Amino acid sequence: MDLDEFNRLPEDEARAALRPCLDVDRWIAEVSAARPYPDVDSALAAARSAANPLTPEEIDAALAHHPRIGEKAAGDSAEAAHSSREQAGLGQLGTDVQSRLAAGNAAYEERFDRVFLIRAAGRDPEEILAELERRMDNTDDAELAEVGEQLIQIAALRLEGALT
Repeated sequence: MDLDEFNRLPEDEARAALRPCLDVDRWIAEVSAARPYPDVDSALAAARSAANPLTPEEIDAALAHHPRIGEKAAGDSAEAAHSSREQAGLGQLGTDVQSRLAAGNAAYEERFDRVFLIRAAGRDPEEILAELERRMDNTDDAELAEVGEQLIQIAALRLEGALT
């Protein structure tokens, strides 16, 4: 699909195309309703604006579709395919990195009661581990804001990929 096709889709099909980017009904409705977009940059700007800020409930709903960093997404959904592509840059993780990610994920989940989420695209394992460690010192509110920002970055990357 490209931008022209997205602009022409019936409302229900446009919403279905957006859902794998960010499974938040309010965001999907706003981005779809703002069509047609003159260019991809306009669509991405609208997507970022519509998502900012995400509510705690929206963040929880969206996180349901994201696997732990370093783990393969289950199933064959569009969300799982996106996640696999995004984490592909991590490459074949060595035993040390894999065990550090597993321990970090467990500590994060114990601390914040949610899966650790980070935009993996364009990041290497060491950078992700450093961010995980840094974010462990966040307050609950600061971390919730970071998770929301990561979801917005992921949504924008997924939407850009869908429209180009």
